[in-house]
Amino acid sequence: MRNEIVIQKMLAYTMKIIDYCSGYTYKSFSEDTKLVDACVFNLSQIGELCHSVEDSFAKAHPEIPWHEMYGLRNRIVHDYDGVNLLLVWEIISEDIPRLKEILSHLT
Repeated sequence: MRNEIVIQKMLAYTMKIIDYCSGYTYKSFSEDTKLVDACVFNLSQIGELCHSVEDSFAKAHPEIPWHEMYGLRNRIVHDYDGVNLLLVWEIISEDIPRLKEILSHLT
């Protein structure tokens, strides 16, 4: 049950990010500080949730980049060398839609 709740929360965060960024380009995204803040927050929440799933569940779903998502969370939260907005945009535009697809099949 815990894993299901975590996946549902992760899916909700991915859907928010996709919705927030619909119609944006990197340039318009990077110039909208409120949007950047909202997306970075949601990405950090996804990363934080990676440590809430049971180890056996994470191992059973290697298609989900658990370690990378938690690593991004650490970079965001601890602001190692600042947040790279181009990297954040690439994650939003390329990885988040794939993650949404994967998570959707688990709910």
